[in-house]
Amino acid sequence: MSNSFSTIQSIAASTFRQTRDNNTTVEKDESGRLVLAGDAFEEASYPKYLPTWDTNEHYEPLTSFDFVDPGSRADSAFANLLPKDNESLKVKKLTPKFGTEVRGVQLSQLSDAGKDELALLVAQRGVVVFRDQDLAELPIEDALKFSSHFGRNHIHPTSGAPKGFPEVHLVYRSKNDSVYDSFFQEHVSSIAWHSDVTYELQPPGTTFLAMLDGPETGGDTIFADTVEAYNRLSPKFREMISGLEVLHSGVAQAQSSRAQGGVVRRDPVETFHPLIRQHPVTKQKALYVNPQFSRYIKGLKREESDAILNFIYDFISKSADIHVRASWEPKSVVVWDNRRTVHSALLDWASGERRHAFRLTPQAEIPTEDWDKAEQQSREH
Repeated sequence: MSNSFSTIQSIAASTFRQTRDNNTTVEKDESGRLVLAGDAFEEASYPKYLPTWDTNEHYEPLTSFDFVDPGSRADSAFANLLPKDNESLKVKKLTPKFGTEVRGVQLSQLSDAGKDELALLVAQRGVVVFRDQDLAELPIEDALKFSSHFGRNHIHPTSGAPKGFPEVHLVYRSKNDSVYDSFFQEHVSSIAWHSDVTYELQPPGTTFLAMLDGPETGGDTIFADTVEAYNRLSPKFREMISGLEVLHSGVAQAQSSRAQGGVVRRDPVETFHPLIRQHPVTKQKALYVNPQFSRYIKGLKREESDAILNFIYDFISKSADIHVRASWEPKSVVVWDNRRTVHSALLDWASGERRHAFRLTPQAEIPTEDWDKAEQQSREH
């Protein structure tokens, strides 16, 4: 699991340079916004979701906000999300403890009660793959209204976004590019385990990724269960790492974007979070570190910190028995809980097909290791 930050950034930033086919370039429009040119609009299934980067856009630092997890209001019988009278409903566990696939439920049609139950199901199962979804067909503002039920929609500091909608994070690899060949000239693996934007004071919780265009096979997303990873540790080791805090940094991400000619919408931040994070609803504890954004453990010498973090990274990376692979079909939406998982996209297809997706990333609570202890301390003060 130990890999360089450049692994993920060299893929993500590639659309700032001339893309690897002969038809698509990135250029500035009359307002200074970076946009895709060439055949991108004609060939994309959802041109409204093509990435732009507004060089005039700059936001103030994020402020904290009150957050109540929707899952705390949910009916644990899932009567609204998975009603027993839904004859089209098919629910399949992808592994015994982690990952579920659902067919016959339309996310865009859920009531508020159904959305609450969705948050609970995703918290319990870690990642849920929904098939045959129409989320991409909605007006973008309606998609953002849907995701706002789960928290404040995050504005990514560097990624491409649809024009006028910075809250939408886009994943884009153009048709017939050669990033596969160029990437593997310098790397042996495309795996870049991470949890999204963990440097924020209030990182994401329930998160949505909708596929717009993708290869017939390949480009899957792999997830690891950091609750089960925590449970696998010995009681002594769990005791040793309890109370430790880790610095999460967005500085390298911003520097990479600037170096590629991209944007930085907001000055990068660094935040200490507990190494162990407890979910506010399930009360399960998870390991909350990742090699993309975690830097060091507060109070330890660097060699000591590196030994612990690299052990955790390596252990999670090698433990295929806590992984699940989400394969993409047309109109799939994958929903995961960023508080209890890490994930990585896979760069494993060289067939020249476009991969285009959008992510909705509601922010959640400030990470806490022990909610009972935190609530007691709050009452005392």
